[in-house]
Amino acid sequence: MKIGELAKKTDCSVQTIRYYEKEKLLCTAQRSDGNFRLYNEAAVEQLQFIKLCRSLDLSLSEIRQLLSLKSSQGAQCDQINLMMDDHIQQVETRIKELVQLREYLKVLRRSCPSKRTVEQCGILQKLSSNPPKTSCSLK
Repeated sequence: MKIGELAKKTDCSVQTIRYYEKEKLLCTAQRSDGNFRLYNEAAVEQLQFIKLCRSLDLSLSEIRQLLSLKSSQGAQCDQINLMMDDHIQQVETRIKELVQLREYLKVLRRSCPSKRTVEQCGILQKLSSNPPKTSCSLK
């Protein structure tokens, strides 16, 4: 199948498929006589695996490592377990940071009742004088 068909079959953009090939996550496709990329069902399965890993917020590096381990027949899964333990810890840290962020946003919102002018806005005043006391970076 051509790249457009693979994209439709996996609900993944053509650009993303090309990117995953460039990053060596997806096996480079064979080429037709007309120089079109040609994919098989193994590419569909591999792309679905990559998409699932991305939905779990695994990094490209982690996915690359999982793909490598997946193809290592008979290997122990200790590295995979360690990777998941580390990822769980990262998620727990982000959750704590997001909870802190939510609380700070609530404090900001409470600082400005309705019907004020911008010059009287408590949110703008707090943002100008009190940076957040959280470990998250506000982007």
